[in-house]
Amino acid sequence: MNQIKKAGIVIAGVVVAAGIVWGLCGKKVKMLYTSLNSFKDENLAHTFQHTPEIQPTKKISAGGDVFQFSKENNVTLAEGFSYEDVYYPTADFIKNTKTTAMIVIKEDVIKYENYFMGGDENTLFSSNSMGKSFVSALMGIAVAEGHVNSVEDPLGKYIPEFVGTALETIPIRACLRMASGINFNEDTDMNGFSMKTLMGTPAMKVIAKYGVQEAPYTYRRYQSINTEILGKIITNATGRSLAEYMEEKLWKKIAPARDAYWTLSNGTELAMGGLSVSLRDYARFARLYLNEGSYNGEQILPKEWVQDSLDISADYSKPGANYDAYNAIGYGYQWWVPEGNAGEFMAIGVYGQWIYVNPTNRVIIVKTSADPNFMEKGYELRHVEFFRAVADAV
Repeated sequence: MNQIKKAGIVIAGVVVAAGIVWGLCGKKVKMLYTSLNSFKDENLAHTFQHTPEIQPTKKISAGGDVFQFSKENNVTLAEGFSYEDVYYPTADFIKNTKTTAMIVIKEDVIKYENYFMGGDENTLFSSNSMGKSFVSALMGIAVAEGHVNSVEDPLGKYIPEFVGTALETIPIRACLRMASGINFNEDTDMNGFSMKTLMGTPAMKVIAKYGVQEAPYTYRRYQSINTEILGKIITNATGRSLAEYMEEKLWKKIAPARDAYWTLSNGTELAMGGLSVSLRDYARFARLYLNEGSYNGEQILPKEWVQDSLDISADYSKPGANYDAYNAIGYGYQWWVPEGNAGEFMAIGVYGQWIYVNPTNRVIIVKTSADPNFMEKGYELRHVEFFRAVADAV
């Protein structure tokens, strides 16, 4: 009974606070309500296919040329795969993980492509945290162009809000590797961070107050604010917004078929995961990394940057570091790298968004989902085994 009373008090307090805030900034609270409603389980598929209609976004225009994959009739995928002595039939796995779209490409040939829950080739699917890998690419370009001198530079060199704080001397590389040491918990602090920024407090001012809990490179702790920091460094160093910089330096160069959109928070691109991209265009981005930063003869990303991005040799980068649920898979520069010798790497987003690249088999798989059960134990590792089975069979 006491717990029920406490819950009632908390809810009443939230309602009163919401009423006060509504009077001060009703438009932002309406946006918050829309966002929360969009993330109800029954609305996920629609939300992840219509984000630019729901949230404010900035367009990233495609160029005139389009790189065209060849296409064959859908091949028969591997019948199934095993994980921890349990066999999962492929058709059931695709259905049970609420897959909204999936494409399998080998040697630039589309071997399989299918859409579910209303999507098609023209649909723009939300990246969620897959967008972090795009930010990593933009950082690589900014370093190559000299806007950012080095990933060893301290954060305070590019972010004035951090000067005089414990975050000032953290190296950029530590944020790339999710090993910054910032005192932030992804599970318990993200709601507060999001609320403060939604209500108008600049993200860097919020982050500056968290302080540090350990020296950089001590542990790998998955913190989306690290990517927000990277995004701010890029915009401050280049003088361009993330969408503008991506359009010129990355998007048009990989010859996408569709415009992309970047979700805005208080007029600024949400670096931690706000892209909306078509399925084939996700694959075109993956192709850039599969080919070590080269696209049709042009070196868009330095080969060394791609190699560094996938390096998990440090103890904190390896699979299983810290015995943390977030760390079952290795982590490089905003890319996930599973254990194995095939050179695989992945971009992963909440609710089941995946870019999987297997250089040994020259296979790219993109799988989008609307799966509310994405936090189940073993969810990521089951997908790795699924992708391996598919890649081996095509």
